Amino acid sequence: MQTDDLIRALAGDARPVPRHAVEHRVGIGLAGGAIVTLAAMAATLGFRPDLGAAIQAFPFWMKWAYTLSLGIGAIGATIYLARPDARRARWLWFLALPLLLLMVAAASELIRTPVEGWLALWLGHSWTKCSMLVAGLSVPLFVGLLWAFRRLAPTRLRLTGAMAGLASGACAATLYGLHCPEVSATFVLTWYTLGMALATLGGALAGPRFLRW
Repeated sequence: MQTDDLIRALAGDARPVPRHAVEHRVGIGLAGGAIVTLAAMAATLGFRPDLGAAIQAFPFWMKWAYTLSLGIGAIGATIYLARPDARRARWLWFLALPLLLLMVAAASELIRTPVEGWLALWLGHSWTKCSMLVAGLSVPLFVGLLWAFRRLAPTRLRLTGAMAGLASGACAATLYGLHCPEVSATFVLTWYTLGMALATLGGALAGPRFLRW
């Protein structure tokens, strides 16, 4: 059989890919991971007892605005990079905007607070465990994305892994906010960001190994 005949024979059995197939598969992977993460958090950490009152206050939504915006941006980048024809995404720098806005909020918070109160804003009550909890809770979400990528074809493996890690970390940080009572922008800027950065680093390291096809 000649090469052209082989290509035609293989193409004859090809079926059209459903529209938004990548988005659906990534969404299913994230949803499955989120369910596992939420169940694990409920079983081990629990939810903050004043959650009903907390969701009516600005600090709760400040945290969610930060983590959700990062998560949505990273999920969009992950979906884009999941395709084999993905090129260098020059728009990825937009992911820095939520960080810059939170830095402004943290700076404003510090300006309004006497210097002797800065340490309390920075460390809160849970700085020793916050970042590791966020990174740990991101693992089921990242595994869900790895499942999604079994039928996808990324070519920029390290960058794709990093964006998948950031998406997992940001979603985990959003869910962790249902437990964490910390309200300081300075705390969130430091320890939530560190947890998401650890998840991003883990994804970048895992990408070349687990996203290869």
